[in-house]
Amino acid sequence: MPRTAITPTQASRAGTVLPAATAGDAVNGHQVANDGRIALIVKNTGASSRDITFLTTRSVDGLTAPTRVESVPAGETQVFGPFDANDYGTTLAFDVAHAELTINVVRI
Repeated sequence: MPRTAITPTQASRAGTVLPAATAGDAVNGHQVANDGRIALIVKNTGASSRDITFLTTRSVDGLTAPTRVESVPAGETQVFGPFDANDYGTTLAFDVAHAELTINVVRI
């Protein structure tokens, strides 16, 4: 199946209410249009640390494989980004290890 697309929420100086987070799709993965101003808010609702993997279009930050894996500890919320479109593509693709990771995407 195709990756699950997530629509970004536009940030504003006046404040923006985030929609309900998207549950992680550990089978199909996710994607979002990337203009280099995308940030992901990832919450781990589980009791174990969970990974999120960002796919790159070329070697970035000395990575030998075209992926960046980050761990989100149990019960924590982390913000990732922005993602340069030259390195991560105009469609940011990412995978989660478990549905306990929930995602909001914000355009900053």
